[in-house]
Amino acid sequence: MIVNSINIYPSEAAIQKTNIHFTLPPSIPLLPCLLFGSPHICSPPNVGWGAGYADIIKENKLFEAYYQELGLVPEGEFDQFMAAMREPLPATIRITGYKSHAKEILHCLKNKYFKEIQEVEIDGQKIEAPQPLSWYPDDLAWHTNMSRKILRKSPLLEKFHQFLVSETESGNISRQEAVSMIPPLLMKIEPHHKILDMCAAPGSKTAQLIEMLHSDMDVPFPEGFVIANDVDNKRCYLLVHQAKRLNSPCIMVVNHDASCIPRLQIDTEDGQKGTLFYDRILCDVPCSGDGTMRKNIDVWKKWTTSNSLHLHGLQIRIAVRGVEQLAVGGRMVYSTCSLNPIEDEAVIATLLEKSEGALELADASVDLPGLKWMPGVTKWKLMTKEGQWYKDWSEVPVNRHTQIRPTMFPPTDTEKLANMKLERCMRILPHHQNTGGFFVAVLVKKAPMPWNRRFPKRSSYGGKEGGWEECVYSDSVLCSRPPPNKKMKRHGFKEDPFVFLTEDDPVFPPIESFYDLSPDFPKINVLTRTHEGKKRHLYMVSKELRNVMLNNSERMKVINTGVKVWSRNSDGEEFGCAFRLAQEGIYTLFPYIRSRMITVSVEDIKILLTQENPYLSKLEEDAHQQAKKMGMGSIVLKYRPDNSNPDGPQCPIELCGWRGKTSIRAFVPRNERFHYLRMLGVEVFRDKQGQGPREEEKEVKEEVKEGETENGNKDVSPKQELRGENRGDEHLKGDEREGGGENLTST
Repeated sequence: MIVNSINIYPSEAAIQKTNIHFTLPPSIPLLPCLLFGSPHICSPPNVGWGAGYADIIKENKLFEAYYQELGLVPEGEFDQFMAAMREPLPATIRITGYKSHAKEILHCLKNKYFKEIQEVEIDGQKIEAPQPLSWYPDDLAWHTNMSRKILRKSPLLEKFHQFLVSETESGNISRQEAVSMIPPLLMKIEPHHKILDMCAAPGSKTAQLIEMLHSDMDVPFPEGFVIANDVDNKRCYLLVHQAKRLNSPCIMVVNHDASCIPRLQIDTEDGQKGTLFYDRILCDVPCSGDGTMRKNIDVWKKWTTSNSLHLHGLQIRIAVRGVEQLAVGGRMVYSTCSLNPIEDEAVIATLLEKSEGALELADASVDLPGLKWMPGVTKWKLMTKEGQWYKDWSEVPVNRHTQIRPTMFPPTDTEKLANMKLERCMRILPHHQNTGGFFVAVLVKKAPMPWNRRFPKRSSYGGKEGGWEECVYSDSVLCSRPPPNKKMKRHGFKEDPFVFLTEDDPVFPPIESFYDLSPDFPKINVLTRTHEGKKRHLYMVSKELRNVMLNNSERMKVINTGVKVWSRNSDGEEFGCAFRLAQEGIYTLFPYIRSRMITVSVEDIKILLTQENPYLSKLEEDAHQQAKKMGMGSIVLKYRPDNSNPDGPQCPIELCGWRGKTSIRAFVPRNERFHYLRMLGVEVFRDKQGQGPREEEKEVKEEVKEGETENGNKDVSPKQELRGENRGDEHLKGDEREGGGENLTST
């Protein structure tokens, strides 16, 4: 008799509370990336090329004995494999691919920074420039072995470092481990796909998914969306930070245990209630993380085979929950940063066996040309932490049955095993392409899961039809359904409500009139975060996400969704509209705006982004005349590529601004200012705190001051900037403002 594994395997939330150190997504201690110096999360504190961890010896005899015996590494390569595991992991960056600016950033990297780096010598040795990942499309991912020490030793490298920091913070570059980029690429995402990321934090893969949804930047609202989930409430806010950098109206962050994430309801086209099935699911499960030893140094001393035994059941439950919610014809990518077959092929084999033909492994061998990987294995053994080996369930003593389960072993039926085609799984070994270790498998759903066919939807949750998915296998590793009438527990910070506006809300007429919004503007997609009082900010989500939110407010805990499109500006009321445009949402909103636009040139943008409040007369004649005809208030500054000027940016740019009485300014966050100025060929970087400008920078600053004196208009000081002076947003506090008080240095 098989013991019900619900009583054996800990839940994702329970593992999170233990003192056992796994590289578990909900429990990794997180710090800002030290190479990039930004809030973009990259690794636990034991990253950074071994800094501070010299006392940890990179030896684990049990690990070596285990993997040598399993034979996962090709014959004659085990020494190379172990040598690579002891080497520091290269830093890897990815240029975000959905923005139309990606090519401009890549051009800037290749033709400026990488060329300059090739000429740099440190201690008599030439620096090796970053290299593209051969298998990542369009040269949008690069890796480098440069350490933080080297970056500090050269002014040119320091500029490169600041470039990376700035572009990362503004969402144009992402710091992400190379193997972590693989699963989203194998999902074959299209803009209409409904996507679930089951264990999403800290969010680097989620960002890739969002980028792929927005592959066509001319479509402000793709039909698809991404629901990004994580069990840990605090890590959900890291996820929000990652997602918000991409300014998408098609992302929602939720907080649930992935092994029993609720099944959601939606309104169907025929007006009925239906169940939401996802076209694509990313199932990057919690794992023991032995593929991450190159960056998580403490795994060396803490690794045992018990880690995999403890996690195997949870991994199956999460994966089963995923395939239950996958649409027929959809793809689910299962991945781990572990090399252990107990967490990899054993989970996939269990899914395939229980599915009774409803699932099949897809052949992804040609999807990433240039990627080196090993086929999945069909034979493996199990070892306890004491070194005891078991080849089959029949060998396991009864007193071990609560720790070791039948699903951990390969199927004994040779014909069934052959039909599973486990060799289609992909295992990435560190020494093949200087990466971390990784496992990935692509599953395609051919039919409903057999237990869903045999036991149709029966039960409700909280009095609403079709709430939580029932779990019906007598010997399964599925999640258990919550008690029928028990209210969903909510942990962590209580979020403000998400309140959708009605089409006749009094906030709309002045906005529609002031910005001359097109008739097809989807007012019902606008939401705010308060039931009462004045609406401070207005956000937008896609029609499909609105559908999900309105039908599932009692089923799911939403942490964040929507992109900010307008912010209240008390001074704006006297000009006809109390809401100014927000830079975060300008690409979403721009297609619907038919007035308040000024077409600007490259030189105009340089003036607007390097001076706080330039007079209208500083603009070139065309933009100056447009601005003179326009009343005071919020505006859009629009740039379109000039085919006659190949040196200028070859992508459209839209910036939010403010037309004052005699001046004009751009409402653009600091890092985005840096980004756009670099696109225009202006090199911009910050002085180190407490240090004055370098000699060559002083000359530039003097020139700027002379120009200001001639025109009689000074830049706003940092203190004025922080107080919001001359900006029309005096009532806003701290981080609600969009600029920064930092002076820019341009060369």
